Amino acid sequence: MNDIKQQTLQLIDDLKATCKTYGLGNDGNEYKIITQVFLYKFLNDKFAYEIKKLKTPLAEPLRQAEHWELAYEKMQDKDRLKLLVHLSADSLRLEPQHLIKNLWNNQNKGDFDVIFDSTMMDIAQKNIDIFSTHTTEDTKIPLFEPLTNYVTDSAKRCDFARALVGRLVKFSFENAFEQHYDFFAVVFEYLIKDYNTDSGGKYAEYYTPHAIAVIMARLLVGDDPNLHSIECYDPSAGTGTLLMALAHQIGEDRCTIFAQDISQRSNKLLKLNLILNNLSHSLDKAVQGDTLTDPYFRTDDGNMLRTFDYIVSNPPFKMDFSDTRNTIASYSSRFWAGVPNVPAKKKDQMAIYTCFIQHLINSLKANGKGAIVVPTGFITSKTGIESKILKKIVEDKIVYGCISMPPNVFATTRTNVSVLFFDNSRKNDKVVLIDASKLGEEYKEGNNQKRRLTQEEIEQIVSTFREKKVVDDFSVCVSYDEIIQKGYSLSAGQYFAIRIEYEDITQEEFEQKISEYKMSLSSLFEQSNQLGKEVLKSFNKLEFE
Repeated sequence: MNDIKQQTLQLIDDLKATCKTYGLGNDGNEYKIITQVFLYKFLNDKFAYEIKKLKTPLAEPLRQAEHWELAYEKMQDKDRLKLLVHLSADSLRLEPQHLIKNLWNNQNKGDFDVIFDSTMMDIAQKNIDIFSTHTTEDTKIPLFEPLTNYVTDSAKRCDFARALVGRLVKFSFENAFEQHYDFFAVVFEYLIKDYNTDSGGKYAEYYTPHAIAVIMARLLVGDDPNLHSIECYDPSAGTGTLLMALAHQIGEDRCTIFAQDISQRSNKLLKLNLILNNLSHSLDKAVQGDTLTDPYFRTDDGNMLRTFDYIVSNPPFKMDFSDTRNTIASYSSRFWAGVPNVPAKKKDQMAIYTCFIQHLINSLKANGKGAIVVPTGFITSKTGIESKILKKIVEDKIVYGCISMPPNVFATTRTNVSVLFFDNSRKNDKVVLIDASKLGEEYKEGNNQKRRLTQEEIEQIVSTFREKKVVDDFSVCVSYDEIIQKGYSLSAGQYFAIRIEYEDITQEEFEQKISEYKMSLSSLFEQSNQLGKEVLKSFNKLEFE
């Protein structure tokens, strides 16, 4: 299986090389081409796997044929339709002309760029009811879009399309599906690593490191094997890393994913992530739009926010949202702690994350749980909206844990971060506070020095939190009254005991240590005097000259 993984990573590199060859390297549209072509390959091979596995005599010729695509094409239309009926409701339906093999066979035609784009669009249109996301206005965002038009020189578009298809025929993912080899989470990270940075504008994708996503999921969900029909939500979903970790912890077939994010790019990458992680049934619940001004998920009457079993979020921390600030502030019941004012200077420092904290709490079911990434400065806030939120989550006993993460653990921000954990059942009598800021191993990413948690450290954090352990200089377990007495601080360090170490020594040993200290001080004074004389001498010499 290492072969299929290496071939997959090589495919991604090859697609990027093709884009570079045709002038699209580092182009703003490159991510659309890479992710869409990769997704087409994935779905083509998954369709082959699923259709061959159908328990119907109609599938037998496909299993036996050396080239199943040819056998599929030769089937009578009525038999092909009968065969497709047996596929699961959330499976892609492909016709013979949609297959990679068909594109390969037609690549010598002069209008191959048109054939390529038309094929992709036809697949998207015929599967739009299942394989599409949408906006808050319910405009459907199709699976694929035309790609060759991104090559400026129209004379090179045919060759570009041929080069892309040529990359796709070298291997098949079918064995990966057969052996249930789950490496697509790693593949997704590799696939989008060059497109998930803070260069994406003011609504940048705040990508959450996999380790932190796993910790959040494991601490929220636990290991309950009896969960079913669970609804998970992320109001600032980005590419879906947090939701994928949550779904894996619960079980993809036992949960439904609800997601909203304002970024068009995020929506495209989230769609890919859902499909790669066997969550196609949640595609129609992946929404592109502004969660704060236009929350899509509401009760049936539209008057209240819909509530969820689990909510995760890694929102942008600070940004300029002055254009929508007054609209958001008009929803006073939703944003009970307030909305940041528009500053005269540094509008990009508006603390938008405080709005997402309030939205998350409002969206929890009565027994719902949530976790949100915040700047560590928030957990000791004494004034403003931040302080109001802290007081509410402590006094109402909603917060039940806080973990301060290592510095430089996020790719898109150097801000130190912490993760808050909420439990709307309000049944906890203690709050677990962990200072993990000293954990992690350093590594270099380009010119940046980064830090990541090791697997052992992940286990250390999870077990300490679950078991509510008290560990010197690492974790405490405190009551809500203790937190109130400390000014509502959720910083573990403020609760660590101050320890003074004593050492029993004899009078003779004491006098010896005092003598050594005196000698050391005398030596330091002598060195200081000598240095002063040399400096004065140099100064006089310069003055004389």
